[in-house]
Amino acid sequence: MDFKKVAEELLQAEKGAYQISKITAQYPDMTVEDAYSIQLENISKKVAAGEKVIGLKVGLTSKAMQNLLGVNEPDYGHLTDKMLVSEGDYCSMEELIQPKIEGELAFCLNKTLRGPGVTIADVYNATGWVVPAIEIVDSRIKDWKINLNDTIADNGSSAKFVLGGRMTKIEDIDMRLVGMMLEKNGELISTGTGAEVWGNPAAAVAWLANKLSEFDIELKEGNIILSGAVTAAVSAKAEDVFTVSFTGMGSVSVKFK
Repeated sequence: MDFKKVAEELLQAEKGAYQISKITAQYPDMTVEDAYSIQLENISKKVAAGEKVIGLKVGLTSKAMQNLLGVNEPDYGHLTDKMLVSEGDYCSMEELIQPKIEGELAFCLNKTLRGPGVTIADVYNATGWVVPAIEIVDSRIKDWKINLNDTIADNGSSAKFVLGGRMTKIEDIDMRLVGMMLEKNGELISTGTGAEVWGNPAAAVAWLANKLSEFDIELKEGNIILSGAVTAAVSAKAEDVFTVSFTGMGSVSVKFK
């Protein structure tokens, strides 16, 4: 398959906020390695155009989502400075296609993590602080009809993210038991605990560090890592307001226009 052609189709769809046909329908023999090559091709283009990679996101961390796509491990995507929405600012629907909201914990690393062999203990040791976060996922693939390789090629179906302003030291919370509430327009939509994320959100970060070592990539000091959704994604439209709160850790909100 032509990696560069597929990457360019995805990049233009993202820039123009329009949908394209399912990639794996066109290329049924596409492998996971092919899909990550396409993702990395577009990240290289964005960096060349002036964007800065400031972290990564982990997806498919729940067993329900893994079973839905027939996989047994998460996937990942890149976060750039252009994707960050400041809390209090509006998120423009003009830049999005079919957005959904996910609530999760963001890790900020104060030490570099390089796999293989990274453990949960290593993640705890390397984390400066954690904050509530909202990931705005979006698919450039028509009607969200995707499989694993489609979403990997499409940067893990990531679009934007918002970070809360209250920083918590990782040793001050139990990552498995901390509770999350997701509200839409003041109505409670879903609740969950950190254990929904692969048993422990820190396990998802450890997986990411080890997975990246296959591509000779490390998690760098200062990187922001979105560890994966605690509950199912919720569709968003103009004028919606979402708030994600974690017990004892504060909250984060985003407004759409």
